[in-house]
Amino acid sequence: MPVWAFSSNSTQEQAIKEHNAWLKEKFSEQHQKLIPIVAVADMLYSCNKARKVEPVTYKLNELVLKMDKDRLAEKLIACLGEDSMQSDVALNFGLLGCFHEQLAHLPEVERKQKMALVEKAILALSRSERKKSFTQCVTEQAIHYLQ
Repeated sequence: MPVWAFSSNSTQEQAIKEHNAWLKEKFSEQHQKLIPIVAVADMLYSCNKARKVEPVTYKLNELVLKMDKDRLAEKLIACLGEDSMQSDVALNFGLLGCFHEQLAHLPEVERKQKMALVEKAILALSRSERKKSFTQCVTEQAIHYLQ
């Protein structure tokens, strides 16, 4: 068992932050290329879930890791329809997708409760706060895909 498993939460959190910083530095170029793919995948995942443009239930990891980035973008554009990729609608879809994946490890009841809180927060936050949250969420999500 790792030494940090016996230490306090703050020590564990620090170790995780240091590991993530190391990953970011080591894989910086890959990370920068992955961020827009992850963002588009989040948007497409939630858009298709809400609008059911395609009769498929996407898995976020498959969108990120397996789908060609041009095809991913085309599918998002088709799903968004009249809404642009820079719209509030797309941003909100992105937040929902990102938090869906961040909370996926939780039991279903708890995940649903937290997603309800995410939806309320989206309604309450300004566009700049939502963009900042989405950027942070996608950055962390992209780090996960590098591991």
